[in-house]
Parts: sequence; C-alpha cells; structure tokens
Amino acid sequence: MPKLRAFLKYWLPPLVWMTVIFVGSSDAKSSQHSSLFVEPFLHWLFPHMTQPHIEQIHYDFRKICHLTEYAVFALLLWRAIRRANGKNPRLLVAPERSAGGWNWAEAGLALSMVFLYGASDEIHQVFVPNRTAQVSDVLIDTAGGAAGLLALWIVFNWRKRLKK
Repeated sequence: MPKLRAFLKYWLPPLVWMTVIFVGSSDAKSSQHSSLFVEPFLHWLFPHMTQPHIEQIHYDFRKICHLTEYAVFALLLWRAIRRANGKNPRLLVAPERSAGGWNWAEAGLALSMVFLYGASDEIHQVFVPNRTAQVSDVLIDTAGGAAGLLALWIVFNWRKRLKK
C-alpha cells in the first residue's frame, strides 16, 4: 500500500493537471468562446480602447495562461520525478535535510515531459473544431515550463544561501 500512496501523492497531481490542460484544449475553451467573456469585460473596463487593441490583449492573455499552466505542470512533474529518485520533494522547506541539491537531469526530464505533452496537446487540437495547432504554442508551453523550473531554481539557490 505505501507504493500506491506515494503514487497518489506525487503522480496524481500532474495527471490531474494534464486532464485540466486536455479539457482546456476543447472547443469550449477556444478563442472564439473565451472572447465572448473577455472582450466585453475589456470593453467595459476600457470603453475607449479600439477593437484591435482589445483583441491583442485577449490574445496575449491566452498566451500568458499557456505559460502559467505549463509552469505549474513543470513544477508538479519536477516534484514527482524528484520523489521517484528518492529525494525529499520538500526541498524548498528544508534544503539542509534533503538528499542532494538541485539536479539538472530531473529538471531536464520534467521540461522534456512538458514539451512532449505540449506537442501532444497541439496534435489533439488538430481534431477539435474551432481549434488550430500551432508550433508557437508548443514553444510557449515549453517556455512556461522552463520559467517555472527557473523560478524554482532561483528560490532553491536563494534559500540555500540564506542557510549558510
């Protein structure tokens, strides 16, 4: 039972997040549908803003959401991979008690998984009405994962320096 519990504790969160991302790839979450809510809100907030400017903000907002959801995904994967390697996933809480420090291989594996899932997400969108697959979205997703891991690395090093 301890292996099942460890699996649920460390691997279930990334799997649930993958489901959230997959649902986000549906037609209901397409730009056409989100514009029905975001653009009227922006018009209300900024009544003198031009329609092209509103559309650009909507587009940028959607891309920032991609970055954020994949940053979270990378962190969840890193946590699960780190635990699978037998290291303390609570590294940021107590770096002096963890087994080993930052491991670039673990971060690289997490980022590779982010890239592969981002690519599969775009392939999925080929088959969804009102969605398009874009290589640029895979790059944005991967950049989001890299940003999440970079933030983690910065916090890890900052906490390590505080302990000296």
